[in-house]
Amino acid sequence: MGIAKRITAKGAAVALVTGLALSPGSAQAGHEHGPGHAPEHGPAKGRDAELRRELAELTALPDGPPGVIAVLREDGRTKVYQAGVSEVGTMRPPMPDDFMRLASASKAYSGAVALSLVRCGLLDLDDTLARRLPQLPPAWGAVTLRQLLNHTSGLPDFSAAQAFRDIIIADPHHVFDSQRLLDFVADKPLNFPAGSRYEYSNSDNIAVALMAEAATGQRYEDLLASQVLRPLGLERTSLPSGFEMDEPYIHGYVVDPPDAPEDVSELFGMSGVWASGAITSTPRETGAFMRAWASGRLSGPEAYAQQTTFVEGGASEPAGPGRNDAGLGMFRYTTRCGVMYGHTGNTAGYTQLAASTPDGRRSLTFSVSVQVNKTANPVLLERLRSVQEDFVCALLRD
Repeated sequence: MGIAKRITAKGAAVALVTGLALSPGSAQAGHEHGPGHAPEHGPAKGRDAELRRELAELTALPDGPPGVIAVLREDGRTKVYQAGVSEVGTMRPPMPDDFMRLASASKAYSGAVALSLVRCGLLDLDDTLARRLPQLPPAWGAVTLRQLLNHTSGLPDFSAAQAFRDIIIADPHHVFDSQRLLDFVADKPLNFPAGSRYEYSNSDNIAVALMAEAATGQRYEDLLASQVLRPLGLERTSLPSGFEMDEPYIHGYVVDPPDAPEDVSELFGMSGVWASGAITSTPRETGAFMRAWASGRLSGPEAYAQQTTFVEGGASEPAGPGRNDAGLGMFRYTTRCGVMYGHTGNTAGYTQLAASTPDGRRSLTFSVSVQVNKTANPVLLERLRSVQEDFVCALLRD
């Protein structure tokens, strides 16, 4: 069965926009020590061995990822855990400076752009679609920026529209006009009264980016660069519209036993996900962004208080470790060991978790080279969340 047909059968063409003979190798833990970091011994060494074992077991599962990398950062010190390979058929492990698709973790970046503009007074969290984007359906007019950012808007999800799916299935490299993605659902009413409940929607962050453009007269890509990427020195983070990946990159796969894994890293173009899921970055830079975002460096004190007002039970897609609650452009993950703020994402070939402590001192990026979500592989998702929580505990207890 061909790749496109098989992915359609598994629902990956739709999952692309949610968040959109294998030799697993041995698990490795690389260490990059900052000043004053002593070699580990005793309980810490035993804990490292357990974490390495958990990653190796993930890659050894029949439907597990060919590769996984976890990067832990604490007060300038970095520790890297790897298992499996960055590309099937090689012995090269995933590396912290390899490129990868962030999928729906990209929504944190569009949130950062929006709240940076709120901080500057160019946007307000109570701005409505009717005010900023009057060309959108009048039935959507009362939706606010705040509701878009915490997924309580009720906007119908453009990525679930049959017309959108048909285009993706027929031509995975189709070049969309990213600013017209909401046209796929412009004939639909809100799914529920704005602000009345939580429902994750890819349309929300498309509208966020469009509001940012309307408020400034600048393209979202330029705002992302000026408000987020350049201030944080993120030189390996970008918002591509095409399908090609820069080298070196962590290859993403469809794993469907008994067939061999199929590389789908470049199967889809990114114009169809734009501000809701198109960012490409590295594990190292993703952690740097999340430390700044989770600690309020990009939003400022007033907006940060709103950013960290959470909708209880609002889960990211896929769900992150522990209990999930939805804030503005990020989620709170309450684990057995403490609280992290962050975002997840999944698309064809990739599943991401990026999280930080609220003070921005500690962060975790956890990346696997297969798509994992509650629809396609719920058992694997629960296993993944359990392992992620163990890494959170290692980070918080260190």
